[in-house]
Parts: sequence; C-alpha cells; structure tokens
Amino acid sequence: MIAVTRLNGSTLHINALLIETIEETPDTLLTLTTGKKWLVKESAAEVISSMQHYLRSIGVHAATIKSGQTEGPST
Repeated sequence: MIAVTRLNGSTLHINALLIETIEETPDTLLTLTTGKKWLVKESAAEVISSMQHYLRSIGVHAATIKSGQTEGPST
C-alpha cells in the first residue's frame, strides 16, 4: 500500500499493484484496474517513486529489471 493525499487533505492508502495509469491533468489522476479513479495532490513522479519503493520492499521490483539492465551505479 502507498499513502497519497486526496485534494481535501485526507490521506488515502492505495494498493500500488492496482494502479493502472497515472495522469497529470494538472492534478494527478490515478486509475485503478478496478476502474476506480482518485485525484491526489502528489505529482506523478512522487506516486511512481512511492510505487517503486513499495515494490522493492516486497521484492517485486527486482523481478521487473531486465537482464543486463542496472538500476543504479554498480559497485
């Protein structure tokens, strides 16, 4: 789950795995695979960053990296 802020200032927790699209219209519109839509204060980049952090925390993000592709500087 990721936390986002609705336009009225309340916090909403959304299952990041259900987010299908993210649009800036100029508010950020999240469309879920269920068809539900939410307008949030965070930018698309912030939502994507939160999603990536969540996916890393559950071990899913590593499974999405293509062979030979690096995520950051190598050590």
